[in-house]
Amino acid sequence: MAGNVSKVQYQVLTPWAEADPVPLKGISPRLVSLAGKKIGIFRNFKQAARPMAVVVSQKLRERFPGIETTIYESDGGNVNEIETEFKDKFVEWTKGIDAAVALVGN
Repeated sequence: MAGNVSKVQYQVLTPWAEADPVPLKGISPRLVSLAGKKIGIFRNFKQAARPMAVVVSQKLRERFPGIETTIYESDGGNVNEIETEFKDKFVEWTKGIDAAVALVGN
């Protein structure tokens, strides 16, 4: 039996699939100033998020004169906006802002 052991061969497989790597992308750098910037306020579908977005928008404009705010209203429940039929609208909104605030109401 010992003579047969040396003739045994094994094929080693890896569980990792070959895939095109996606380069890592860090978060955007912080804005030095909000002067002249357009701040997007993303609010989710929950009831409290709507009035919160309005107040945050007002407070930002009071504290940083000269900025502009825009509110994106997501009405989809617990789904990433990018995965809904509103994907194109959301992507277009993100292209027009310099920074974003996300609000989640109760």
